[in-house]
Amino acid sequence: MNLGTRIFTLLNGRVVGRDGAGNTYYEDRKERSGTHRRRWVDYAGEPEATKVPAEWHAWLHYTTDAPIPDAGKRVWQKPHQANATGTAQSYRPPGHEYAGGKRDKATGDYESWTPGS
Repeated sequence: MNLGTRIFTLLNGRVVGRDGAGNTYYEDRKERSGTHRRRWVDYAGEPEATKVPAEWHAWLHYTTDAPIPDAGKRVWQKPHQANATGTAQSYRPPGHEYAGGKRDKATGDYESWTPGS
C-alpha cells in the first residue's frame, strides 16, 4: 500500500476482516449519499488481484453484503490459490521445454496433413 492509500485508510477506513492469506479488507466508515460505501483491500505482500479468494471478491464487488464465512464453505471446495501463470509454480504439460522437452510418441491416431495430397 502506498503512502497516500495508507493515509486515506487510516482516516476513512474501517477493517471488515482478513482472509487466510493475510489480506486486510476495508470499507468507508461513513455512508456516502446516493451510493454505497467504498471497499478496498490491503494485500499481504505483492499486490496481486488473484490473491483475493472468491468469498472476499464477491464482497469487494458488492455481490454480497458480508463476506461468506469459512464455516459456509462446502467440504468439496478447495482452498484458494493465487494464479501461478508466469511463475516457476505454473503448470507445464508433458513435453514442455521447461519440463524436459520430451513427450510420448504419437499413438497412430494422428495423421499429419501434407500439402497437395
